[in-house]
Amino acid sequence: MAGSGWKRVVRTVSRRGTGDIGFFISREGTLTVVVAAWLAVVVVAAGFLAFRANTEETMGVSAGVQLSQRLYVDPQAQAATWVQAHADSPLAEVIEQRIAGQPTAKWFGAWCGDITAAVSEYSSSAADEGKIPVLVAYNIPDRDCGGESAGGLASMQQYNEWIHAFARGLGGRQAIVILEPDSLAMLDNGLDAGQQQRRLAMLRHAVRTLQSDQTWVYLDAGHSNWVPAEEMARRLREAGIAGAHGFSLNVSNYNTTDAEVAYGKQVAEALGMPKPFVVDTSRNGNGARNGEWCNPAGSRIGPAPQAGGGAEMLLWLKAPGESDGDCGIGTGTAAGEFSPGLAHRLIDGR
Repeated sequence: MAGSGWKRVVRTVSRRGTGDIGFFISREGTLTVVVAAWLAVVVVAAGFLAFRANTEETMGVSAGVQLSQRLYVDPQAQAATWVQAHADSPLAEVIEQRIAGQPTAKWFGAWCGDITAAVSEYSSSAADEGKIPVLVAYNIPDRDCGGESAGGLASMQQYNEWIHAFARGLGGRQAIVILEPDSLAMLDNGLDAGQQQRRLAMLRHAVRTLQSDQTWVYLDAGHSNWVPAEEMARRLREAGIAGAHGFSLNVSNYNTTDAEVAYGKQVAEALGMPKPFVVDTSRNGNGARNGEWCNPAGSRIGPAPQAGGGAEMLLWLKAPGESDGDCGIGTGTAAGEFSPGLAHRLIDGR
């Protein structure tokens, strides 16, 4: 019926094929292929969308999903074990309700011993409950450049082996991994050019090893009062952000959520690639304390873990009540040590 309109001629490919091929004949009689294997396209597209929706819902970032119900609450976290051991304390109930009952990240380093076993135990415990664990990998050489959390492994080879052991511990289970807080922000702090390049190479290797459909890796990008956005974007690119899920901000720090979201958007724009970010809100309820970072007085716990909030997720990456070190209102405590006094002051904001 050329010359009088469009005519559709359908030919079946074969029983092994995935659908039919549709042809149209134009008014001028020219044979034009418009759609090939259209059923296959529909099936593939639907499958991808279903996979994406399932992944986002499982990770707790889809609309309507309460992140706090998706993330793992560790019954062996320091706040939780303190509450269990001090049930008669007048602080126990409020610490349990406001801190111990929230999903917080667990940090992994040399203190864990067999890292494969430690990660496996933690991630499998979360999987048994149908939850998603948040883990912080914190063992890079020259960590914290001699600060309160100084340490890390002795060489690139040791670190790369440690990361592989970390990955074996995950065993393909779903997880969120925050990779080496402060390592990029402190890249030019006491490291010579060779050490800087080795650190970047270690981070690239870690991203390649850990990132997967099941494991979302966030390279740490410091915070809004540290490295300018353009420079941080450059460091992220050199550290392999293209292969990671995204980046993290404000880990163990106190800057407001609004400030970090604004900075995160600046970094993302400077990256030149679509990468989401997460913000640590565990102790930012009252914002930065005049530049103080080590157990400053007047700090308060921030927004509870949730999807959105201006970022992909707001997370508690530093457990409230665990000290920054022997400093501030945490005098006499070691970095990472839980103090009920610190926890209570964070709840009250004093």
